[in-house]
Amino acid sequence: MTTGAQTPNPVRPRRSRLRTVLPLGVAAWLVLEIWLLTVLAGASNGLVVFLVLLAGLVLGSVVIKRAGRRAFKNLTETLQQQQGGVLPEPRPNSEGNGLMMLGGLLLIIPGLVSDAAGLLLLVPPVQKAVSRHAERTFERKLREAAQGSLGGAFQQVRIHRPDGKVVQGEVIRDERGTPPGDFPQEPRPPLPR
Repeated sequence: MTTGAQTPNPVRPRRSRLRTVLPLGVAAWLVLEIWLLTVLAGASNGLVVFLVLLAGLVLGSVVIKRAGRRAFKNLTETLQQQQGGVLPEPRPNSEGNGLMMLGGLLLIIPGLVSDAAGLLLLVPPVQKAVSRHAERTFERKLREAAQGSLGGAFQQVRIHRPDGKVVQGEVIRDERGTPPGDFPQEPRPPLPR
């Protein structure tokens, strides 16, 4: 139950372009993966398709395990250097672990397109190019977001909430003359529903 005046025509926020296109893209990708697997099964046989899918699963698991071990080893070495009081030097080969894990995950996902994308992410020049592109995009988004304050962003989200729900609560004010944490003992009236 709200006490404010209702707006005659509630304005629904526009859906972002990504939220509109992403489900269609995922559906098209799934259809393409299934179609390519049926084409492969028609060109050879079901055993070849099974072996391709099994090879992708095994290779992806090995890649993820290797990248995880390398990342954990780098982390422990960095922590040991910091505990020894030495500033850790940057490693030339340590930035590709996340993209290697993503490549392994794409290899594990059954399908030929995802396997091709996973294999591409295992190539070091492709990793560097994707990493640079992601870093530039992230920095650009941060610059765009830094124009306002964080509190202003929270206020904007709270004001533009589409469902209009009101959370009932109780305001407690400290009265002068009472020590902090000492609340009045009289019973409080119940909240109206």
